[in-house]
Amino acid sequence: MTGSEPQYPGPGDRWYRGHGSDGNATDRDPDTLGLHEGRVHITARHRSVDATTIGRLALHIPNALLSLLIVIGLSLVLAELTGLAPWAWIGMWGVSGVLALWRPVENQLARLIFGLHHATPHELARLEPLWREVTARAGVDASVYTLWVEESADINAAAAGGHIVSVTSHAVEHLPDGQLAAVLAHELGHHAGGHAWSALMAYWYSLPGRLAWRLLLRATLMAHRRSPIVGEVIVLTLAAAAVLAVVLTNGAVLLFVAGPFLISAVGRSAELRADKYASGLGLTPQLTALFSGALADGPAERESGGAALLTRLLASHPDSRARLHALHRHTHDRS
Repeated sequence: MTGSEPQYPGPGDRWYRGHGSDGNATDRDPDTLGLHEGRVHITARHRSVDATTIGRLALHIPNALLSLLIVIGLSLVLAELTGLAPWAWIGMWGVSGVLALWRPVENQLARLIFGLHHATPHELARLEPLWREVTARAGVDASVYTLWVEESADINAAAAGGHIVSVTSHAVEHLPDGQLAAVLAHELGHHAGGHAWSALMAYWYSLPGRLAWRLLLRATLMAHRRSPIVGEVIVLTLAAAAVLAVVLTNGAVLLFVAGPFLISAVGRSAELRADKYASGLGLTPQLTALFSGALADGPAERESGGAALLTRLLASHPDSRARLHALHRHTHDRS
């Protein structure tokens, strides 16, 4: 599928048979969610690749190419040490990212890297009915995804890899049913748009480059502390190499500078698309209540100045005011 606007379900669509004449009447209360029983139609294909997914992958190409060069260098060294051909090491690195989407590997990543745990029976009793309702509205098999919980005092959630949907323990304990369902629907929207797997792939294949850059910075700082002259020589050498790279690539290397800002902008767009997906499942009042509550709990005035602007440009999520505005615009356009 191309990067065209994905077809999100609308509140008038039905994939289940409710008890009343209006299956979504209860949902007008932002703190509640009408649970429906009956037949559920599972769509043949509920995942797509939207524009933000394509944009994220495209923007990470320079980082991935840098990582590939580093992996090639390391493979040549390892080939000398082990006798295993360089292409074998490069192939293992290439396959490793795809394996990260395999459910057994995902489960280990969820525990060891993301710091998640399987929901307890008490947490499942809270989450499962809401999750079944959200997936029924979307025409998705609920068992495709695994619910995880992160121990945190914040209200947050995440979609990762191909099957991970997580919420914080604080959200499970304190959010009303309707708002918790809206959070789950938002994360399902990330999976439906391809945001979750593409974010993991982008992170994984740019990791060698990120690690090399951090090691270089740390080495430069250590050299500067031991000998300021050596540190300055390293900095000047790096600056000269950067200027040479700009000349040789006709400025294309500047994408590394603009990359973080563009990647953050794509991330904010992905969040708005996931909000739109959840709204399309009939959860607009719940989303509105959730963002209004976050806005009320936040600072009274938006910070100004260069540092605040830089923070906003590098933010991966839009603020609650922007999300409310986009939600209102989407609801108005749909009506």
